[in-house]
Amino acid sequence: MRYVAAYLLAVLGGNERPNSKDLKKILDSVGIETDDERINKVIGELNGKNIEEVIAQGNGKLASMPAGGAVAVSAGASSAAPATGAAPAAAEEKK
Repeated sequence: MRYVAAYLLAVLGGNERPNSKDLKKILDSVGIETDDERINKVIGELNGKNIEEVIAQGNGKLASMPAGGAVAVSAGASSAAPATGAAPAAAEEKK
């Protein structure tokens, strides 16, 4: 993720085709060690593509995915209500 973020920062800074040296400079400025293989992979995947289009495609893919986290939250909320009601009863039995 850090390599993608560095690539995006370079593009947002006006560099339409960042290279590995550009990404290393960005990452080194914040103390992050770099891996040439990963940098080259990111550059290979994103170089020559319109970043806005890549982001729009990613948003479309995320929108089509089911939101499993929301189901877990609602299930947790409904199961939490009976648990709070049962706790005082258990405390009263101990008295």
